[in-house]
Amino acid sequence: MSRSMVYECLTYRNENINRALEALRAGKMIQIYDSDSREGETDLVIPAKAVTFKDVKWMRKDAGGLICVAVDPVASKQLRLPFMAELVREASKTSDVLGEVVEKEGDLKYDSHSSFSLWVNHRDTRTGIPDNERALTIRKIGEITEKKLSGDVIHFGEEFRTPGHVALLRAAEGLLDDRKGQTELSVALARMAGITPAMVVCEMLDDNTGKALSKEDSKEYGKEHGLVFLEGQEIVEAYMTWAGSE
Repeated sequence: MSRSMVYECLTYRNENINRALEALRAGKMIQIYDSDSREGETDLVIPAKAVTFKDVKWMRKDAGGLICVAVDPVASKQLRLPFMAELVREASKTSDVLGEVVEKEGDLKYDSHSSFSLWVNHRDTRTGIPDNERALTIRKIGEITEKKLSGDVIHFGEEFRTPGHVALLRAAEGLLDDRKGQTELSVALARMAGITPAMVVCEMLDDNTGKALSKEDSKEYGKEHGLVFLEGQEIVEAYMTWAGSE
């Protein structure tokens, strides 16, 4: 196994972090709230390799946001996953319409750029959208991430096709040093937990207001369902401790 897959497991002063890492190692769901100054949203988060169709159903029905897979920056680079904005900019050279709509500096009020990469289906799926087929695609993303980080020769297109129904997110190269979105926060936790750094994230939405579910309501949901609730700053502080131990 390559050095990039060998992560030291620590115990932290923040018991909330320890509980979250234990849950992730067991393949369980947790919650992450990024911050009031970013999206101000809580995501349901679970390791990609652990996902079952019941987890997809859970996220689809109770969270309601977009079900995405955040991929470690090292694996993203090795798998040659592009940022979607880069693809559209390249395509815009022959399309005025694409040039008009592609993400530009200042478009996002909470960040400098989005993390979206390809949207894929695994080649063993039919339509790719049912819960069991999305779960298969997600698990295979986790598996291919682990294999690539372990040094295996991987041909991404042999297993996946695009367009598809599972959105991939490419974590920033410097991870939390560069960006503190749900993508980077979830991958940082995976590294700290010593698990494959491919994480499923899905925003929790409010059926009554049409907005993101509030932090308070998200915490209450977590209590009712036995989920660990983490704030982004807790993860940043713990990750600094982890990174400093390397």
